[in-house]
Amino acid sequence: MNEKEEATRIFQDKEIRSVWDGDKERWLYSIVDIIKVLTDSENPRHYWTVLKQRLKDDGKETLTICERLKLPAADGKMRMTDVADTERILDIIQFIPSKRAEPFKRWIAQNKQNTLDEQSKQKAKQLFDSGAIDNIEIGTVNGLAQIHKYLFGGLYVFAGQIREQNISKSGFKFANAQYLDGNLKKIERMPESTFDEIAEKYVEMNIAHPFMEGNGRSTRIWLDLILKKNIKNV
Repeated sequence: MNEKEEATRIFQDKEIRSVWDGDKERWLYSIVDIIKVLTDSENPRHYWTVLKQRLKDDGKETLTICERLKLPAADGKMRMTDVADTERILDIIQFIPSKRAEPFKRWIAQNKQNTLDEQSKQKAKQLFDSGAIDNIEIGTVNGLAQIHKYLFGGLYVFAGQIREQNISKSGFKFANAQYLDGNLKKIERMPESTFDEIAEKYVEMNIAHPFMEGNGRSTRIWLDLILKKNIKNV
Protein backbone atom coordinates (compact mmCIF):
# COMPACT_ATOMS: atom_id res chain seq x y z
CA MET A 1 0.00 0.00 0.00
CA ASN A 2 1.07 3.56 -0.59
CA GLU A 3 2.84 5.22 2.30
CA LYS A 4 1.65 8.64 1.13
CA GLU A 5 -1.88 9.47 0.02
CA GLU A 6 -2.97 12.56 -1.89
CA ALA A 7 -5.84 14.65 -0.59
CA THR A 8 -7.26 18.14 -0.94
CA ARG A 9 -7.62 20.26 2.17
CA ILE A 10 -9.98 23.22 2.23
CA PHE A 11 -9.16 26.61 3.81
CA GLN A 12 -11.84 29.31 3.50
CA ASP A 13 -13.38 27.48 0.50
CA LYS A 14 -10.01 27.35 -1.26
CA GLU A 15 -8.30 24.08 -2.18
CA ILE A 16 -4.80 23.20 -1.03
CA ARG A 17 -3.22 20.09 -2.51
CA SER A 18 -1.92 17.97 0.32
CA VAL A 19 -0.41 14.60 1.07
CA TRP A 20 -0.87 12.51 4.19
CA ASP A 21 2.43 10.89 5.18
CA GLY A 22 1.28 7.89 7.16
CA ASP A 23 4.78 6.81 8.20
CA LYS A 24 5.50 10.12 9.95
CA GLU A 25 1.89 10.98 10.85
CA ARG A 26 1.99 14.41 9.24
CA TRP A 27 0.48 16.50 6.48
CA LEU A 28 2.58 17.86 3.61
CA TYR A 29 1.15 20.90 1.83
CA SER A 30 1.74 22.41 -1.62
CA ILE A 31 3.58 25.66 -1.00
CA VAL A 32 2.37 27.37 -4.18
CA ASP A 33 -1.24 26.56 -3.24
CA ILE A 34 -0.75 28.18 0.15
CA ILE A 35 0.81 31.24 -1.47
CA LYS A 36 -2.18 31.51 -3.79
CA VAL A 37 -4.57 31.26 -0.85
CA LEU A 38 -2.73 33.89 1.16
CA THR A 39 -1.94 36.39 -1.61
CA ASP A 40 -4.45 35.76 -4.43
CA SER A 41 -1.40 35.79 -6.71
CA GLU A 42 -2.15 34.91 -10.32
CA ASN A 43 1.28 33.33 -10.57
CA PRO A 44 2.03 31.75 -7.18
CA ARG A 45 4.82 29.64 -8.66
CA HIS A 46 6.73 32.79 -9.69
CA TYR A 47 5.97 34.33 -6.28
CA TRP A 48 7.54 31.29 -4.59
CA THR A 49 10.61 31.45 -6.87
CA VAL A 50 11.17 35.11 -5.97
CA LEU A 51 10.56 34.46 -2.27
CA LYS A 52 13.02 31.57 -2.23
CA GLN A 53 15.72 33.75 -3.73
CA ARG A 54 15.02 36.53 -1.23
CA LEU A 55 15.24 34.08 1.67
CA LYS A 56 18.55 32.78 0.34
CA ASP A 57 19.90 36.32 0.01
CA ASP A 58 18.87 37.01 3.60
CA GLY A 59 20.69 33.94 4.89
CA LYS A 60 17.53 31.91 5.45
CA GLU A 61 18.29 29.29 2.82
CA THR A 62 17.28 26.44 5.14
CA LEU A 63 13.66 27.56 4.82
CA THR A 64 13.78 26.91 1.08
CA ILE A 65 14.88 23.27 1.42
CA CYS A 66 11.58 21.51 0.87
CA GLU A 67 10.46 18.08 -0.24
CA ARG A 68 9.25 17.60 -3.80
CA LEU A 69 6.38 15.33 -4.76
CA LYS A 70 4.35 14.74 -7.89
CA LEU A 71 0.87 16.23 -7.48
CA PRO A 72 -1.96 16.66 -10.00
CA ALA A 73 -1.78 20.05 -11.73
CA ALA A 74 -4.62 22.11 -13.20
CA ASP A 75 -4.06 20.48 -16.59
CA GLY A 76 -4.55 17.03 -15.05
CA LYS A 77 -0.88 16.04 -15.37
CA MET A 78 1.30 14.99 -12.45
CA ARG A 79 3.97 17.61 -11.85
CA MET A 80 6.75 17.97 -9.29
CA THR A 81 5.71 20.39 -6.57
CA ASP A 82 7.44 21.82 -3.51
CA VAL A 83 5.72 20.60 -0.34
CA ALA A 84 6.42 21.17 3.34
CA ASP A 85 5.11 20.03 6.71
CA THR A 86 3.35 22.23 9.25
CA GLU A 87 6.49 23.57 10.97
CA ARG A 88 8.20 24.57 7.72
CA ILE A 89 4.99 26.16 6.38
CA LEU A 90 4.63 28.25 9.55
CA ASP A 91 8.22 29.42 9.13
CA ILE A 92 7.73 30.35 5.47
CA ILE A 93 4.49 32.31 5.82
CA GLN A 94 6.18 34.70 8.23
CA PHE A 95 7.64 36.24 5.09
CA ILE A 96 4.36 36.41 3.18
CA PRO A 97 2.38 39.58 4.00
CA SER A 98 -1.28 38.63 4.13
CA LYS A 99 -4.37 39.44 6.17
CA ARG A 100 -5.20 35.73 6.02
CA ALA A 101 -1.93 34.70 7.67
CA GLU A 102 -3.24 34.51 11.24
CA PRO A 103 -6.42 32.52 10.52
CA PHE A 104 -4.34 30.26 8.27
CA LYS A 105 -1.85 29.64 11.10
CA ARG A 106 -4.69 28.58 13.37
CA TRP A 107 -6.14 26.34 10.65
CA ILE A 108 -2.88 24.52 9.87
CA ALA A 109 -1.99 24.16 13.56
CA GLN A 110 -5.37 22.53 14.19
CA ASN A 111 -4.80 20.17 11.28
CA LYS A 112 -1.47 19.17 12.78
CA GLN A 113 -3.18 18.16 16.01
CA ASN A 114 -5.74 16.07 14.14
CA THR A 115 -4.31 12.93 12.60
CA LEU A 116 -6.13 11.44 9.64
CA ASP A 117 -7.62 8.81 11.93
CA GLU A 118 -8.96 11.43 14.32
CA GLN A 119 -10.45 13.45 11.49
CA SER A 120 -12.24 10.44 10.08
CA LYS A 121 -13.63 9.77 13.57
CA GLN A 122 -15.02 13.30 13.65
CA LYS A 123 -16.58 12.75 10.25
CA ALA A 124 -18.13 9.50 11.47
CA LYS A 125 -19.78 11.42 14.31
CA GLN A 126 -21.00 14.05 11.84
CA LEU A 127 -22.45 11.31 9.64
CA PHE A 128 -24.82 10.36 12.45
CA ASP A 129 -25.38 13.79 14.01
CA SER A 130 -26.24 15.44 10.68
CA GLY A 131 -28.79 12.78 9.73
CA ALA A 132 -26.83 11.98 6.55
CA ILE A 133 -26.71 8.38 7.75
CA ASP A 134 -30.42 8.10 6.84
CA ASN A 135 -29.53 8.54 3.16
CA ILE A 136 -27.09 5.62 3.08
CA GLU A 137 -28.12 2.49 1.18
CA ILE A 138 -28.21 -0.42 3.61
CA GLY A 139 -26.37 -3.65 2.87
CA THR A 140 -25.17 -2.68 -0.62
CA VAL A 141 -21.71 -2.06 -2.05
CA ASN A 142 -22.84 1.41 -3.08
CA GLY A 143 -23.95 2.09 0.49
CA LEU A 144 -20.52 1.08 1.78
CA ALA A 145 -18.90 3.37 -0.80
CA GLN A 146 -21.18 6.20 0.36
CA ILE A 147 -19.98 5.71 3.93
CA HIS A 148 -16.33 5.58 2.88
CA LYS A 149 -16.68 8.75 0.80
CA TYR A 150 -18.27 10.61 3.71
CA LEU A 151 -15.63 9.52 6.22
CA PHE A 152 -12.58 10.07 4.03
CA GLY A 153 -13.58 12.74 1.53
CA GLY A 154 -10.81 15.34 1.52
CA LEU A 155 -8.52 12.93 3.35
CA TYR A 156 -7.98 10.28 0.69
CA VAL A 157 -8.04 11.04 -3.03
CA PHE A 158 -9.70 7.62 -3.53
CA ALA A 159 -12.52 8.20 -1.02
CA GLY A 160 -15.54 6.12 -2.04
CA GLN A 161 -13.70 4.38 -4.88
CA ILE A 162 -13.32 0.61 -5.12
CA ARG A 163 -9.62 -0.25 -5.31
CA GLU A 164 -7.96 -1.41 -8.52
CA GLN A 165 -4.76 -2.64 -6.87
CA ASN A 166 -3.94 -5.72 -4.83
CA ILE A 167 -3.29 -5.08 -1.15
CA SER A 168 -2.16 -7.08 1.86
CA LYS A 169 -1.62 -6.55 5.56
CA SER A 170 0.69 -8.46 7.88
CA GLY A 171 1.18 -11.08 5.18
CA PHE A 172 -2.57 -11.58 4.57
CA LYS A 173 -3.66 -10.89 0.99
CA PHE A 174 -7.12 -9.44 0.55
CA ALA A 175 -9.37 -10.22 -2.43
CA ASN A 176 -7.59 -9.99 -5.79
CA ALA A 177 -8.45 -6.68 -7.48
CA GLN A 178 -9.03 -8.49 -10.78
CA TYR A 179 -12.00 -10.37 -9.32
CA LEU A 180 -13.07 -7.81 -6.73
CA ASP A 181 -16.09 -6.47 -8.61
CA GLY A 182 -17.59 -9.95 -8.98
CA ASN A 183 -16.85 -10.81 -5.35
CA LEU A 184 -18.55 -7.65 -4.13
CA LYS A 185 -21.68 -8.39 -6.15
CA LYS A 186 -21.86 -11.86 -4.56
CA ILE A 187 -21.40 -10.39 -1.08
CA GLU A 188 -24.12 -7.83 -1.73
CA ARG A 189 -26.58 -10.63 -2.56
CA MET A 190 -25.82 -12.58 0.63
CA PRO A 191 -28.86 -12.95 2.95
CA GLU A 192 -29.09 -10.87 6.12
CA SER A 193 -32.21 -12.17 7.87
CA THR A 194 -30.44 -13.65 10.89
CA PHE A 195 -27.56 -12.58 13.08
CA ASP A 196 -25.35 -15.40 11.76
CA GLU A 197 -26.08 -14.45 8.14
CA ILE A 198 -25.23 -10.82 8.81
CA ALA A 199 -22.02 -11.80 10.60
CA GLU A 200 -21.01 -13.97 7.64
CA LYS A 201 -21.73 -11.16 5.20
CA TYR A 202 -19.64 -8.76 7.29
CA VAL A 203 -16.72 -11.22 7.44
CA GLU A 204 -16.78 -11.69 3.66
CA MET A 205 -16.79 -7.92 3.10
CA ASN A 206 -13.88 -7.53 5.51
CA ILE A 207 -11.92 -10.16 3.59
CA ALA A 208 -12.74 -8.39 0.31
CA HIS A 209 -11.35 -5.10 1.70
CA PRO A 210 -12.76 -3.01 -1.17
CA PHE A 211 -10.83 0.22 -0.48
CA MET A 212 -7.12 1.00 -0.40
CA GLU A 213 -7.45 2.31 3.17
CA GLY A 214 -10.25 3.01 5.64
CA ASN A 215 -12.03 -0.33 5.33
CA GLY A 216 -12.46 -1.10 9.03
CA ARG A 217 -14.36 2.00 10.13
CA SER A 218 -16.50 2.10 6.98
CA THR A 219 -17.44 -1.57 7.20
CA ARG A 220 -18.33 -1.37 10.91
CA ILE A 221 -20.82 1.43 10.21
CA TRP A 222 -22.16 -0.59 7.26
CA LEU A 223 -22.61 -3.58 9.59
CA ASP A 224 -24.37 -1.43 12.19
CA LEU A 225 -26.94 -0.28 9.63
CA ILE A 226 -27.62 -3.86 8.49
CA LEU A 227 -28.12 -5.02 12.08
CA LYS A 228 -30.49 -2.18 12.92
CA LYS A 229 -32.54 -2.83 9.81
CA ASN A 230 -32.87 -6.59 10.20
CA ILE A 231 -32.43 -7.45 13.89
CA LYS A 232 -34.78 -5.98 16.48
CA ASN A 233 -33.48 -4.46 19.72
CA VAL A 234 -29.97 -3.89 18.36
